[in-house]
Amino acid sequence: MSVEIRRGTGRFLTRGEGHFTRHSFSFGAHYDPDNTRFGPLVCHDDHLLGPGRGFDDHPHRDVEIVTWVLTGALHHSDSSGHTGVVRPGEVQVLSAGSGVTHAEIAGPDGPTRFVQAWLNPAVQDAAPAYSVTPVSLVPGELTEVVRIGDAVLRVARLAAGDTVVLPEEPLLHVYVASGALVRSSMAEPLAEGDAFRFTDEPGHAVTAAVPTELMVWSFSG
Repeated sequence: MSVEIRRGTGRFLTRGEGHFTRHSFSFGAHYDPDNTRFGPLVCHDDHLLGPGRGFDDHPHRDVEIVTWVLTGALHHSDSSGHTGVVRPGEVQVLSAGSGVTHAEIAGPDGPTRFVQAWLNPAVQDAAPAYSVTPVSLVPGELTEVVRIGDAVLRVARLAAGDTVVLPEEPLLHVYVASGALVRSSMAEPLAEGDAFRFTDEPGHAVTAAVPTELMVWSFSG
C-alpha cells in the first residue's frame, strides 16, 4: 500500500514554437529511471498548443492513445484515412496496433489544451482503430469516459466543496487537470498539474477547493 504525490512543478517540460508540454513520465530526451511508467500507463502528457499549431505526421505502433481535450479543439488525421475534431466533452481513442501515422493540430480559433495518455495494449500487432465518443459527465461525480481492457478512465467536474470517493483498485493515477483539492490526511493541497499515484490503497475521498476537473485512471489487472 502506498500513496505517491507528483507535483506539477516537478514535471519534465518541453517547449517549442507554438506548443508547451508537461510530461508525467520519462519521455524522449527527458529520462528518470525511477519514473518510466505506472502499470500500463507509459505516457501522460499535458499539452498546450497555439492556434493552428501542433504535431505533424508522426508514427506509432502497439500503443493505445487516449486524448481528453480541456479547452479548444484538436484536429486529427491519420494514415488509415480517419479524420476527426475533438472538443471538450469528447474522448478520442487511437489504437495504433500494427502501425499508423497521424497528425494532431489545434483549431484556428484559439489555444487548445489536452491531456493524452499512452497505454501498452493487451494484444500487439492488431489492426489500427480510431474513435471519437461524446461523454455526458454527471456534475459532482466520477463518470466513466473510456474502458480499454483492465484500464478505465473516469473524469469528474467538481464544484467547490464537492467530494468524490476514488475507486478502490490495485493502481490508481489521479490527475488534477484544473482547479485544486483541499488539504487532506494524504497531502497538502493539490493544484493543477499535481497527481496522486495510489498502489493497493482503499477508496480515498477527495474534496475540491475550487471548481476542479479530475482525471482518474484505474488499473485492475
